Amino acid sequence: MTDVQPEGYLALPHAGEGPGVLVLHAWWGLSDAIKDFCDRLAGEGFTAYAPDLYHGSLASSIAEAEALRDELDLNAGRAEADIAQAADYLSRRAQPPGGGMGVVGFSLGAYYALKFSVEAPQLVRAVVLFYGSGGGDFSQARAAYLGHFAENDPYEPPEAVDWLEGELKSAGRPATFYRYAGVGHWFCEPDRPEAYNEAAARLARRRTVEFLREALE
Repeated sequence: MTDVQPEGYLALPHAGEGPGVLVLHAWWGLSDAIKDFCDRLAGEGFTAYAPDLYHGSLASSIAEAEALRDELDLNAGRAEADIAQAADYLSRRAQPPGGGMGVVGFSLGAYYALKFSVEAPQLVRAVVLFYGSGGGDFSQARAAYLGHFAENDPYEPPEAVDWLEGELKSAGRPATFYRYAGVGHWFCEPDRPEAYNEAAARLARRRTVEFLREALE
């Protein structure tokens, strides 16, 4: 394996190394909000890496995001290969090298975070979902799961969230899902001013850091 960094954003803690956290972006692409989230994790002592699943493309409208999402769906194998390559790179940069890591997924990225936790159970020890879900057979997964979901979210109805929580618990996985009152999808992304909620975002970030510390350190 090469140590050349794949396309993406790497944030290192002040100490230069720390537990690894893979951050998977929403359908907007590798935005400033995702980079800022990585920087925040680095400030808490984690080595954070966000692969660019769109390879340089960014959406500025829902229509553009839908088009990029649809293109990614048609090339799901490439996206999965990108995530696997990013995880391999991160596992060699994090501390301890080759140890388990956390995966944080925002919306679209949450689907891939869940999928990766099933495909690489020996590697993924913690999964954090921001207003995104997915299916799968979690019987072989070894991760603990944390979810942040919005009360007013047409993209993730309560039934889908409840179903996923039930599936994880039925598979024997630790799963804690929080529902945030009065907010909608993308409430934790500052560059979505129509949705961003500072109070809810601050609480979700704090819970995320506490969860990752317990799982990874």
